[in-house]
Amino acid sequence: MAEVKIFSGTNSQYLAGKVAYYYGKELGKVSIQRFADSEISVNYEESVRGCDLFLVQSTFPNADNLMELLLMIDAARRASAHYVVAVIPYYGYARQDRKDRPRVAIGAKLVANMLTAAGADRVMTLDLHAGQIQGFFDIPVDHLEGTSVFVPYLKEKNIDNLIFASPDVGGVSRVRRFASFFDADIVICDKQRKVANQIASMQLIGDVKDANVVLVDDMIDTGGTICKAAELILEKGAKSVRAVATHPVFSYKAHEIISNSVFEEVIVSDSIPLRQDNPKVKVISVAELFAHAIGRIRDNGSISTLFINYQQKLKF
Repeated sequence: MAEVKIFSGTNSQYLAGKVAYYYGKELGKVSIQRFADSEISVNYEESVRGCDLFLVQSTFPNADNLMELLLMIDAARRASAHYVVAVIPYYGYARQDRKDRPRVAIGAKLVANMLTAAGADRVMTLDLHAGQIQGFFDIPVDHLEGTSVFVPYLKEKNIDNLIFASPDVGGVSRVRRFASFFDADIVICDKQRKVANQIASMQLIGDVKDANVVLVDDMIDTGGTICKAAELILEKGAKSVRAVATHPVFSYKAHEIISNSVFEEVIVSDSIPLRQDNPKVKVISVAELFAHAIGRIRDNGSISTLFINYQQKLKF
């Protein structure tokens, strides 16, 4: 069987190192240099001929992260790698998954095209903003779920009278899946926007009186939406509010907004590195989850065995 090697782009080394550790390998050596005009050059410092390569790189801003990944894939192909897997814990541009108004780009599809054109054989990612993005690829996509790490954490806290909430109508299916592991009810925050990142109005659908509520989303960007939803939930009589969000984008003043919020805690993964410490933010690593997924691919095993399904929920 081909040898497995794990490499990382510049800004995902904090996670890739842990993935390699859990897999039982040293992180591979790759040189990523920049010319004076910021042009990127990639060079593998060890042979990858005939190897199965797993290239770990989240595509969070700025665009250099995506460009690094594309160049790493291309360099691997030109160095005669046997199999190239793009491991993308956070898939950027996923919010641009459709034409929701005239004359806009579908960024998620464009990124899929570029990854395929660069030479990736497979993509592995975590909690896409929209699950249908998997269909943008003509190569296999392994879509891992944050429930695998978040549900056990919440189970251990043994929170009583638990209700799960969606900060918008589009996240209902995600919240319903979380709630199924706890036999809990769900509520929905129905929001209206006039422009991106600005909420015109919000109302709560459902009863949260005397409940401990967990808001569930795939990402937190500026923090405005989810913090406003938390305030609304408390106003409606909830005892406490927590948040679970896989990707801590945390743009603009998100850290400040969350620090001053009514949340008891905000639970996120390390798919994106936190820019600063925040006492309200609890980070749960997905490194071991990705390491197990790499092992399944290596051994032609089942990725679905890494998911928590409804029948397994009572085992936690």
